Amino acid sequence: MSEESKKPQEVTINIDGKDYKVPAGMNLIDAVKKASGKEIPHYCYHPKLSVVGNCRMCMVEMGTPMIDRATGQPILDDKGTPKIGWMPKPAIACASKATDGLHVRTDSPMVQDCRKGTLEFLLINHPLDCPICDQAGECRLQEFATDYGRGYSRFVEQKNVKPKRTQIGPRVMLDDERCILCSRCIRFCREIIKEDVLGFVNRGSYSTLTAYPGRQLDSNYSLNTVDLCPVGALTDTDFRFKMRVWFLKPVSSICTESSVGVNTEVWSREGKIYRITPRENDAVNDSWMADSGRRLYKQVEADNRLLTCKTGGADVNFGEAVTKAASILGSAKLAIVGSAHSSVEEQFALALLAKAKKASVSVPAHVGEGDSILISSDRSPNTRGALVTGLVNTLPNPTLSDLESAITSGKIDALLVVREDITQAGIEAAKLAGVRIVYIGTHANATSQAAQVVIPIPTVFERNGTFINQNFRIQKFNTCVPAPADMRSELKVISEIAQAIGIEGLDGLTVSQVWKQMTTEVQELTGLSFESIPDHGTQLQAGRFASIRFPEGPSLHYTPGATSIAKA
Repeated sequence: MSEESKKPQEVTINIDGKDYKVPAGMNLIDAVKKASGKEIPHYCYHPKLSVVGNCRMCMVEMGTPMIDRATGQPILDDKGTPKIGWMPKPAIACASKATDGLHVRTDSPMVQDCRKGTLEFLLINHPLDCPICDQAGECRLQEFATDYGRGYSRFVEQKNVKPKRTQIGPRVMLDDERCILCSRCIRFCREIIKEDVLGFVNRGSYSTLTAYPGRQLDSNYSLNTVDLCPVGALTDTDFRFKMRVWFLKPVSSICTESSVGVNTEVWSREGKIYRITPRENDAVNDSWMADSGRRLYKQVEADNRLLTCKTGGADVNFGEAVTKAASILGSAKLAIVGSAHSSVEEQFALALLAKAKKASVSVPAHVGEGDSILISSDRSPNTRGALVTGLVNTLPNPTLSDLESAITSGKIDALLVVREDITQAGIEAAKLAGVRIVYIGTHANATSQAAQVVIPIPTVFERNGTFINQNFRIQKFNTCVPAPADMRSELKVISEIAQAIGIEGLDGLTVSQVWKQMTTEVQELTGLSFESIPDHGTQLQAGRFASIRFPEGPSLHYTPGATSIAKA
């Protein structure tokens, strides 16, 4: 099938007097936004959910060219142009599709009056507590009331009082008074995660959102309902009352929970992370992410975070640690343990070091149960990167049995371990006493405790680079907060150790410098550069790795753009 035949058929629609080309059948809200840049205000509509037409906020006037029934010819006006037959009443745009010849008025007096009326009804019982509402700053009701509301209220009766703090799940708090009954959260549970747990009870202005009797919103995807909520009805118990959103800086990143490569935004202020939310990418995760991935930022300030270099258990400066590491690794029978949590650039640099030292390389796999949505059984973000960069030649296993045998037999007497606790990969802690270890990582563990040299490095939130996900899509992550003072990047540590050992060609490593070499040596990355990778990533050709499957069976993932689940 040719590329031309794959393109959707286009139709011409007229928006506020101007003609535009849009894909046939596109939802009218999306079509107007795509074609003219104008926003049709809405609450209940979401492009990833079914259409229900609850809120009536997206009213527009619609019409089509009039046709003479007798002749089938267009009826012309005094100017000789087709006469438009406008519908006598406004219609909701969310339940309408783009069809050829459709005319739309998005800002007529009738439309403006409809919006004012809808907002007036929504605000009748809505509490005017914007100054203490967590949604302030990103509240669609607040924004639309300012843009399209009357600016005053004619309601003088008492507002209905509803529960303000209802825990509908372990991570989600409901303020019933703020709920505008858009039903986005209900449809998400039914259609995306297939857990029909939420619904409305009572009638009229007494309607409230609730969980079914004996149930609660305890899915690992519950916080997506907070993202979907256009007002402050649903809030995250972890982020609740922590920080105003206008003080926060969002930075694009990638979730490291598994090999799916969920796109995220990390929100921080003055070097402190306050929350993680999903970033839309239809090729990977649509608009969703798991709750467990949102809490990964806590590793930055974890109690076991490594912050200082150590040799023999004592704190030393970076230069002393590198010198000691070089004395251990320089003439040793060396084995290297890399990590699928290292970036593509870091893995490539480590592969160059291993090649120069003629050292064996192992990368342990992290295995868990896939959830059939956005968590795969491969619980590492960059296992495919280790293959593409040549750090390893086969898909990693959860246990390092070959390395354990080499330690036991004395074939190796030194280990360079990066970001991994090898005691979790089947190697007994007692056996580490017989080998010298240089540990480069982020958090203290049994391996770092047994190491003669420990060098701390940044977490994923404190550096930039790329990961390759389970579908061989390469995606960038960016520095969200600065690393602790005097902490060097993994590339810098590898570069300094290589120089101290006397290995040439690895000095002054940076992400851009590594990419210049990778594009000439790694066939899958030919023609790319770090700067050229777009925010939504670039699909690589699996090529020589096409037949590789994770050892625990096929990874499970959500099918983007659909409401069904499929196996990879």
